[in-house]
Amino acid sequence: MSFLAELPIADLIASYGYIAIFVVIGLESAGVPLPGETILISSAVYAGSTGNLNIALVIAMAALAAILGDNLGYWAGRRWGMPLLLRYGHLIALDQGRLKLGQYLFRQHGGKIVFFGRFTAMLRAYAAVLAGVNRLDARWFMVFNGLGGVIWAASMGLGSYYCGRSIEHIAGPVGLALLALVIFGGLALWLFVRRHEARLLVEAEAAIPGPLV
Repeated sequence: MSFLAELPIADLIASYGYIAIFVVIGLESAGVPLPGETILISSAVYAGSTGNLNIALVIAMAALAAILGDNLGYWAGRRWGMPLLLRYGHLIALDQGRLKLGQYLFRQHGGKIVFFGRFTAMLRAYAAVLAGVNRLDARWFMVFNGLGGVIWAASMGLGSYYCGRSIEHIAGPVGLALLALVIFGGLALWLFVRRHEARLLVEAEAAIPGPLV
């Protein structure tokens, strides 16, 4: 219990249990930067240490919150994101061509971004919103979002439940490794796009002809 006692979120779990899990993970998935993974790990450890929470319900609540929150973020981005960018995107160098390029890249790799974004801190709160803004097909979003939410909740929940206190020794290094991977991947993608921007803009225009609305 000493590991949990050191966490500010421990009292929240002890007082509100499954409701706290659902609210925090749901809001994070919808785009609010909250510690969703922290509350999942802490709740799973708490379940294993005290028996006051059922690990199956912890995982189910986390998966449901992740999926529903992502759906909220996706539809908000799809409804309001692009109109805002069309109106104000020029202020941050996002003209029609570059906005089409974003949609084109999401069409090619959007499913991977949504799925793996669930496992990385930098993308977890924003992948669904970006998928909506860039008009990732709703059916593909539902598939990869559902898979990501369930696998993330089950793997993190069960791993934390069975590892118990030892999770504190591995969560940090694993998180840093994933962060480095995301940064490296983002830099590589940015360099690739910069180098091939002219060709990609032509491909995007051919795939998405006419003005964006």
